[in-house]
Amino acid sequence: MPRLHKKRSSTPCLGICSTTFGDEVCKGCKRFSHEVVGWTKFTEEEREIVNNRIEKFKVQILQDRFKVFDEELFANKLDEKAINYNHSLNSLTWIYDLFRAAGSQSLNLESFGISTLKTFDPKDIRDEINKEFLEISEAHHERYFKKAN
Repeated sequence: MPRLHKKRSSTPCLGICSTTFGDEVCKGCKRFSHEVVGWTKFTEEEREIVNNRIEKFKVQILQDRFKVFDEELFANKLDEKAINYNHSLNSLTWIYDLFRAAGSQSLNLESFGISTLKTFDPKDIRDEINKEFLEISEAHHERYFKKAN
């Protein structure tokens, strides 16, 4: 049975929210705390704006490390393994979801339709990508709120 495809306005929540512990940027989905709190009141367009920012940051981090050479294969493998990802976003963003779901398992990326553009330590890549994603999100949050004040 085919999985339900997410829309650009679908929630990026991963179910591991750190904003409840006082973080201004969620360590899970990387939304700002006010976005997490207000998500259900956001319009579809406002949700798309948030997801566009998150997509942009993921692509920025992943584009120099990986290339998706077979998007259909990648989507089929993610569906087969029941890995949660947003079909409407750039397929590079799905790599983040794959690594998150794989945990410390080693992956044969070629079998997912992905090639690597740089050498990396498979044990560290997930944490490296997540750390860089959080740093970019926090820096963006800081600039956003400094302009507002």
